[in-house]
Amino acid sequence: MIPGGQPNMQQLLQQAQKMQQDLAAAQQELAETPVEGSAGGGLVKATVTGSGELKGLVIDPKAIDTDSAEETAETLADLVLAAVRDANATAQKLQQQKLGPLAQALGGGGGGIPGLPF
Repeated sequence: MIPGGQPNMQQLLQQAQKMQQDLAAAQQELAETPVEGSAGGGLVKATVTGSGELKGLVIDPKAIDTDSAEETAETLADLVLAAVRDANATAQKLQQQKLGPLAQALGGGGGGIPGLPF
């Protein structure tokens, strides 16, 4: 602090830059981290990145009923949606774990940098 109670702007800017770099690194890590979700007892598995991008989908052949194509199509659509939702829910939890502390440091809960608007 500079005498008179004013924050050292250079120090504040360095702290902000470090937080920005930490946030970018965490976002990059999320983009590269695979997260899996499943439905139907594992008949359908979806893989998304920690940032929520769908990267893979596996459908077990046991999920396909050749006697009823229409029913199978509906069931598979439901299972795919459920698996992707499951994977995305896990990805959101991962995002909160990785980005939550950084978001709080940037402005939530009184832990932000004094004198900056975030």
